[in-house]
Amino acid sequence: MTPKSNYSRFLELILLIMAATAAGGLIYALGKPNQSTAMTFASGLLFTMSLMAFIYVQLNPDAVRARQSDTTLKLASEMLSYVQDGMSAESAQAICGLLLPATNAKAVAITNREVILGYVGEEEGQNESGSPVRTKATHATLTDGKTRVLTSAEEIGFPPTVKNLSAGIVVPLHRGEIIVGTLKFYYRRASSINETQLALAEGLAELLSTQIAAVEMENQRKLATTMELKALQSQINPHFLFNTINTIAALTRTDPARARVLLREFAVFYRRTLENSDDLLEVTRELDQTQRYFLFEVARFGEDRLSLDVEIEDGLEDILVPSFLVQPLVENAVKHAMPQEGMLNIEVNVYSEGDDVIISVKDDGIGMDESQKRKMLEAPEVKGTGIAMGNIRDRLRGYYGEDAHMEVESSGGTGTTVRLVLSGAADDGEI
Repeated sequence: MTPKSNYSRFLELILLIMAATAAGGLIYALGKPNQSTAMTFASGLLFTMSLMAFIYVQLNPDAVRARQSDTTLKLASEMLSYVQDGMSAESAQAICGLLLPATNAKAVAITNREVILGYVGEEEGQNESGSPVRTKATHATLTDGKTRVLTSAEEIGFPPTVKNLSAGIVVPLHRGEIIVGTLKFYYRRASSINETQLALAEGLAELLSTQIAAVEMENQRKLATTMELKALQSQINPHFLFNTINTIAALTRTDPARARVLLREFAVFYRRTLENSDDLLEVTRELDQTQRYFLFEVARFGEDRLSLDVEIEDGLEDILVPSFLVQPLVENAVKHAMPQEGMLNIEVNVYSEGDDVIISVKDDGIGMDESQKRKMLEAPEVKGTGIAMGNIRDRLRGYYGEDAHMEVESSGGTGTTVRLVLSGAADDGEI
């Protein structure tokens, strides 16, 4: 709290004490049988002046702004402490409890795009965390991103059983351009909603959206750093390094020309690895690096054991993607899908489906059972390719939104197809 706000509070206290003292003196003077006109007048004057001064301090723009700033800063600080680990049901419930006393609303709710995350106030028992979003006004705001002021239960979309709440404000929550949920304030009657309440609701939603975006950016920064280090370690691990060097050394005796080509590509591969520290790069660069990695695996296992085919739909060559997005999938296929005998064919395709861009990595190897598929899709392993798969899934959502995801189709003996769905990437042109 600032010294100025301390001073204002002290002044308010002194004026209240003076007004109370004057009021007591006035009552005493009026109650005496032989009342003193001078004492009555003095007490009345002191009471009036103290009360007027107190009202002035209360309504003084600087004092009001100071109190509002103090309240907003405290709210911002406490809200940030709840969202720093992400917007969960627990944090949303805590934030609703924090915001309710700061407004004239009778209930406050926070939703994501599907369910209620937090609800505090009247009708709380009917709106538990995890309940699906039901009101039509909320669905409309999630669709178009517009703030809605609702003046009847019918406009809100409440069922007839809700009697005490008949007005509301629904404000979208954003993460960048993506609508991730809503902040809602419900009131007893429409007359409770004024410009102050609307501005407060929109301001709090903007504050919460900014904090959600800031936390997400920090998480993505940490995730990108972790992914880069894991990918780098995966590529410079002793097995890959020694296998490649041994392969090139053997070729210097049997095929010197090819050994020179591989040695040159090996140098380019690691230089590109160190250069690819940017979060995003053109998909063609990512695929070039993947093909360069595959060149060393072909040299090691032989052209009769491995093949790679890459195709990009026209117009998608400059689409930006996170670095190390495709190579881990191809590497995973080489490590785990190759049969004991015969050829492993891998196909990488980049194409559009509506506004989405799909990156498909398909192999005709030994395939996976349902348990292995679940492990790849649900939880990263402690080490190895599971870390890469987990990072790919998380970064897809971070860069392309909640609709971006990884799909895996596989069964024993029939091969595996991994599809990365880059939501909205074709429509944006770039991320």
